[in-house]
Amino acid sequence: MKRSDFRCLTRLRVRWAEVDMQKIVFNAHYLMYFDTAIADYWRALGLPYEAAMEALGGDLYVRKASVEYHASARADDTLEIGLRCARVGHSSLVFTGGVFRGEQFLVGGELIYVFADPTTQTARRVPDALRNLLADFEAGKPVVRVATGAWSTLGAAASAVRTEVFVAEQGIRAEDEWDVDDATAVHAVVFNRLEQPLATGRLLQHAAGVGRIGRMAVIRAMRGSGLGARVLRALLDAAWARGDQEVILHAQRSAEAFYRRLGFVPRGAAFEEVGIEHIEMAMPRPPAQA
Repeated sequence: MKRSDFRCLTRLRVRWAEVDMQKIVFNAHYLMYFDTAIADYWRALGLPYEAAMEALGGDLYVRKASVEYHASARADDTLEIGLRCARVGHSSLVFTGGVFRGEQFLVGGELIYVFADPTTQTARRVPDALRNLLADFEAGKPVVRVATGAWSTLGAAASAVRTEVFVAEQGIRAEDEWDVDDATAVHAVVFNRLEQPLATGRLLQHAAGVGRIGRMAVIRAMRGSGLGARVLRALLDAAWARGDQEVILHAQRSAEAFYRRLGFVPRGAAFEEVGIEHIEMAMPRPPAQA
């Protein structure tokens, strides 16, 4: 088994508490590593697990978990846990896993799940939507899409994400979240294969030749999977396409590093907006877009 066999890899560092008296990772912890990796696998599919399973009309239950040991990991090792869907049966999903230290294969595993009714726990046929999604992901095909457009077409989806993130999670008052600018903004929304909205943002015309991006939000279960960057790039493309020479945004300080990585530069002093510390950041039009 090779690291390159896996599209989805979860990186973790072995903690002291996971090492036994032989100074190697206690065998049972490898099952925990695989379980951690399966959560990242669902994120890679663009599926917030709980909401996705509800939409699919079932849930997944472990039928069998097996582990095969080849070499040992030790405290402070950096490991990568790979998972791939090897087979989909009538009601079963078979995942093959590998634990790697660099390119060294340490531990193999197999996880067998049954798709079942969550109330009775009786097996159900794996829905075609999930079958197709698994096959396409393993084949390297896109599993999410980004839509850009007006509030009239994307407002319901954008509103769902913003309500979950800003109102329910961050405690921003609903009356502070919605404004008249939504009607004239360009909106971007990321949808998964189940047409569930996962992330959003909007682009305003701040001044002549200056765009302003705001209301950037990714639902909690999908953070760290690159969806925020996809929204931002879609909005930047829209700004350059209409001729903007600069794009600015007000970044929450907790997200400043994210925007820096994508080319935005801080400008001016920090300030408070809706009770949260922000900083203005800007990006000039790239030469390639001129």
